[in-house]
Amino acid sequence: MSEHPKMKPMFLPEVEANPKPGPYAELIRSMRERGAEYPQIWHLFAYLPKATEHLARFTQEILRGPGPFPAGIRELIAAFTSSRNQCPF
Repeated sequence: MSEHPKMKPMFLPEVEANPKPGPYAELIRSMRERGAEYPQIWHLFAYLPKATEHLARFTQEILRGPGPFPAGIRELIAAFTSSRNQCPF
């Protein structure tokens, strides 16, 4: 399993090491194979896919659904906020 050189392991190694089959597990596998960085929250989505479905839908609705700002501006706000919190987006 190759990791992106800048990515640190999660604080929840049991979650990171035990993904359930599904789209997030596949995304993680694909990103690791390429040595690419990816959002650590994917580990939680892969570990408890049924429990996190609502969070994934919520996030997509907030970032992509109808609203007063275009999706690109919302992504920029999210990326800036993550950066200020020292959290890779």
